[in-house]
Amino acid sequence: MASQELQPAPGKKPDPENHPAIDPDDISPIEQVRLTVTNTDDPTLPVWTFRMWFLGLFSCALLSFLNQFFAYRTETLVINPIMAQVASLPIGHFMARTLPTTRFRIPGFGQRLFSVNPGPFNIKEHVLITIFANAGSDFGGWWVQVLGYGWAGLLRKYVVEPAHMWWPSTLVQVSLFRALHEKDEQRMTRAKFFLIALICSFSWYAVPGYLFSTLTNISWVCWVFSKSVTAQQIGSGMRGLGLGSITLDWSAVASFLRSPLSSPFFAIMNIFARYALIIYIVIPISYWGLDLYGASKFPIFSSHLFTAQGQIYNITAIVNDKFELDIPSYQEQGRIHLSMFFALTYGFWFATLASTLTHVAFFYGREIYQRYSASYTGKEDIHTKLMRRYKDIPSWWFYLMLAVTLAVSLILCTVLKDQVQMPWWGLLFASAMAFTLTLPVSIITATTNQTPGLNIITEYVMGIILPGRPIANVCFKTYGYTSMLQAVSFLNDFKLGHYMKIPPRSMFLVQFIGTVLAGTINLAVAWWFLTSIENICQDDLLPPDSPWTCPGDRVFFDASVIWGLVGPKRIFGSDGNYAAMNWFFLGGAIGPIILWLLHKAFPKQSWIPPINLPVLLGATGMMPVATPLNYNAWVLVGSIFNFFVFRYRKRWWQRYNYVLSAALDAGIAFMAVLLYFSGVENIGLSWWGTNGEHCDLATCPTAKGIAVDGCPLK
Repeated sequence: MASQELQPAPGKKPDPENHPAIDPDDISPIEQVRLTVTNTDDPTLPVWTFRMWFLGLFSCALLSFLNQFFAYRTETLVINPIMAQVASLPIGHFMARTLPTTRFRIPGFGQRLFSVNPGPFNIKEHVLITIFANAGSDFGGWWVQVLGYGWAGLLRKYVVEPAHMWWPSTLVQVSLFRALHEKDEQRMTRAKFFLIALICSFSWYAVPGYLFSTLTNISWVCWVFSKSVTAQQIGSGMRGLGLGSITLDWSAVASFLRSPLSSPFFAIMNIFARYALIIYIVIPISYWGLDLYGASKFPIFSSHLFTAQGQIYNITAIVNDKFELDIPSYQEQGRIHLSMFFALTYGFWFATLASTLTHVAFFYGREIYQRYSASYTGKEDIHTKLMRRYKDIPSWWFYLMLAVTLAVSLILCTVLKDQVQMPWWGLLFASAMAFTLTLPVSIITATTNQTPGLNIITEYVMGIILPGRPIANVCFKTYGYTSMLQAVSFLNDFKLGHYMKIPPRSMFLVQFIGTVLAGTINLAVAWWFLTSIENICQDDLLPPDSPWTCPGDRVFFDASVIWGLVGPKRIFGSDGNYAAMNWFFLGGAIGPIILWLLHKAFPKQSWIPPINLPVLLGATGMMPVATPLNYNAWVLVGSIFNFFVFRYRKRWWQRYNYVLSAALDAGIAFMAVLLYFSGVENIGLSWWGTNGEHCDLATCPTAKGIAVDGCPLK
């Protein structure tokens, strides 16, 4: 495909007289942005090239497949678009050298000349290819993704244009783009450093990824105390508190919390504070000291649901043929019980939701109001000014997209009401909730690189309104939460395009097409895997070293049971065991107000602003899908690079930090795919180093008289 925007022969470089010295007030207030993003732009570079469309669509399709592939594995590695970013560079240069440069006219376009090869492969083409890949790295059906794209388009003004909304994760890709395209006179160029690190990452991952998988979770405490339940509960990195557990596998470091190299140090410390508080203080006291809610009858760290006797709850027995709650069967089996960790996780999720709303209202409310009322008088930074030369995306494009998506969804809710269980007003309510939450969540993500997990509020609300209908609860969550999450991802892409000076309308088209393609492939791959891999997602039937345990889907399933089938009233309400967890809502709402008052009362105290309660309270939001092992490694690596290296070796950090992050991700992605498609994973390799972390007793209860298979009876 070709278009007028890219096909005219590249013009001259912009006149230097049109780029006067940058006013100090234009410079970004964020140091990491100043060190990473250039303050120049070349608007003559073509972007809608045949190369861009070919490589972009292919990258989108490939990453859609790979991320759906990894979604079912124990270490749920999200394949970063950096893989496509790297691989597309040599192919782009090859196409620039080999494609014909002949110019031609297309009927209906007048005298304009087109070409499939308008000149050298340039950085803006490369960025759009990566935006395609970003669309492929998102999860969810394309209908929900399109809905999220609509929310994102309406909120660009508030979370993309402001300079202090800096979206830390985008700097990894910006740094890599510069490393791959800019000339570098240093002996160790960024491109060379990237290649060396990628080869090392690629080669090493064969060891923890296949040959010696125990290196992924080295829980040495379990090895020392092989017959002690308590010791293994403390030392297991995967099913316990992870004290002393370490990993030599980058996929375990970056699996759930993204790369620690791209997270600012203050956010890392916020996460560490909450993580250490709940894992090493609250949980031990609640479990061993107070035995809250009969905690010792259950594993200390688990997302499973249990009976009062410590046995796995039989969910199938309480579902009738209409996928609704069978009340007599539920009463016969009894109330659902949670592990101590899982129960507290829900409490902190409640607090995170409330604190997100009050934090954004008090710390960013005035600016949001000013920008909404068009009275924002703050100066734009250089990047926003440079983007003013391009035509913006009309708002009505997004309104139309939202209208069509919601209209079709309403029709489906009406026609398939027995299947989806959700009435039409539920869809409108979920959409309103998604739009309301997108702004505060985006602000938190844009400033901390951490996205609060607010899925609980959608599950909670629908569980109260329509208890006993799990499918309705899942649908409400999909529209109310997943579309919001997609919006945050698209806003992140908008910021990348903002930093790289990509024409907004080009961004719109690429993101929209990529969204539809990615959603279609996600669905096809999911159907293929679920029908071809025996016992997939059934961890009790899989071999000990099987990677197909689906931890994310397990938590999603349990959530549908807790909130949709049984309902919050029977768990967190008057008919359940955990009503006290609702007080976390109040605590989370009050916390940011207290911090805001402290900040106003003591404006010179530098330790107050870095405290971000939504991040702190939501620090373990990825648990129990993520484990203490993941958090231990993430905090350690992030602190080394974003405190010590950033402070004492800033020039090295500026040149190589984000490049290293990209190389580690790409190396693992390439090797993991190679291991799967080469068939090596199907060749059984059984020895001590491939039989898990050797903490079999970590899932055992410690209460007397509770009999569980494989556990000693007290």
